[in-house]
Amino acid sequence: MKRSIVAFLACALLGACATAVSDPAAITAEETMNVWPGPAPGSENWTQQEVTGSFGDGTFPNPIVRNVTQPTLTAYLPDPSRATGAAVVVAPGGGFLFLSIKSEGSDVAQWLASRGIAAFVLKYRTRETPPDQAGFMASFGALMARRPAADDGQPAASPMADIAQYGVADAVQALALVRSRAQEWGVDPQRVGIVGFSAGARVAAGALLQADPAARPNFAAPIYGGLFGEEIQIPTDLPPVFAAVSADDPIALQSTLDLVMTLREAGASPEFHMFNAGGHGYGMNQQGFSSDHWIQSFYWWLEANGLLQPVQP
Repeated sequence: MKRSIVAFLACALLGACATAVSDPAAITAEETMNVWPGPAPGSENWTQQEVTGSFGDGTFPNPIVRNVTQPTLTAYLPDPSRATGAAVVVAPGGGFLFLSIKSEGSDVAQWLASRGIAAFVLKYRTRETPPDQAGFMASFGALMARRPAADDGQPAASPMADIAQYGVADAVQALALVRSRAQEWGVDPQRVGIVGFSAGARVAAGALLQADPAARPNFAAPIYGGLFGEEIQIPTDLPPVFAAVSADDPIALQSTLDLVMTLREAGASPEFHMFNAGGHGYGMNQQGFSSDHWIQSFYWWLEANGLLQPVQP
């Protein structure tokens, strides 16, 4: 039986055809806090109501959150005896229409925290979508079916350009929040990074490329995603970058390659992993490909860059 277009896109965007695997050392969330001290700047007049649920008809394993107007940060802290002092803000993907809050959020954070890395899941602002599930799925299908092209024959502007600014601002503020509470959480404020997936990778890249070096993460890991057609000036003296994508990714392969090559041309030396297979949006889901182990490669890269030195008393 042929899959519906929505089911196919769900598999592509969420890794929804994969099997989720729980880490036996899973760590529960410590607390959830607002990213901003008041209403998030620029969206004070947004009126959509946040919705939590699942993708499609409820048969897919990955929970999502959408219509986010109040960004939050959820902390997953390691056992102090295992703490390395490193911290990672985790930015889930979802095309800025929703956030794949588990497979690209809490599952990632729990894996990192179980290995001594403080992790903080960022629920950043997303586009407004219809509140009911049927309306949301219809709007999602319509958006994915569109292939915009500029009238002059040049590539169309990135469909993320207008909304990405809010997620990037939320990420920069989240990094500042983690650093401000570093002592309380046993974190080295000079080892606070960000990992992002798909649209979350766009958020991570935006934070990485901030003009103010103090606002940037100390390391960044865009996973199957990049600037998605946007042209952004690359600053000098960037922190270390880890990037990964699958060769069969129908959505983010070119964007990831473009980001890596642009960083190299600007004098940076990103570590880049292109897996043979995996598609798009798998996060921590397991599909039986080598891309299942991207997070181990990320961990080894952190270790090789001296970012996992234990906190000294």
